[in-house]
Amino acid sequence: MVLKSELNVRNKITAIGALAVPVLRYRFGIINWRNEEIKKIDRKTRKMLTIYKIHHPKADVDRLCVKRKEGGDDWYKSKRNIKQK
Repeated sequence: MVLKSELNVRNKITAIGALAVPVLRYRFGIINWRNEEIKKIDRKTRKMLTIYKIHHPKADVDRLCVKRKEGGDDWYKSKRNIKQK
């Protein structure tokens, strides 16, 4: 599992984007998801990031959406790509 590996946080996010996001993108193209289901996936993802100490539990969730160049984590770059489909 990527989250249990000894990679640094940036490489873990990149690995998740390379391995997990294509699966979600494929399913978003086939299945018509409701907003509640998307929010549930989002919560589970943030919970996993917190459990494996990639995201601090008291850190600003909005920072995950900000691009890395602007001081954020750029985690939701993948989420933006999914919404485009």
